[in-house]
Amino acid sequence: MSYMLPHLTNGWQVDQAIQHEEDKVVCVRFGHDWDPTCMKMDETLYSVAEKCRNFACFYLVDISQVPDFNKMYELYDPCTCMFFFRNKHIMIDLGTGNNNKINWAIPDKQEFVDIVETVYRGARKGRGLVVSPKDYSTKYQY
Repeated sequence: MSYMLPHLTNGWQVDQAIQHEEDKVVCVRFGHDWDPTCMKMDETLYSVAEKCRNFACFYLVDISQVPDFNKMYELYDPCTCMFFFRNKHIMIDLGTGNNNKINWAIPDKQEFVDIVETVYRGARKGRGLVVSPKDYSTKYQY
């Protein structure tokens, strides 16, 4: 479903999307359209875009076409999702140790809506770090 979401094709477009959105969280998925992990994440993004349209907007960026942010945001994973609000990167504590981004696909749509809503509520209050409603640590998997 990546063809249904807006693609940003150069660094300037990414900067403009992040800088000029005043009232919404900007969710940017960095990755490749052909990657299976990104396909799952794109499916989730597309399905929640309508529910979250009042407080979030979603963009896709191909990291091989737009390599400008690869070093800055450490985009080494096949699929990475990051959140911005009023030109500020919003970090999210998912329990994984990496608070900067989500680097796996979240197939559960309601789970992702909850994350985006939490980011929005925290960012509106001026918080740069929000705590995820669900703990994604591997502490309980063993």
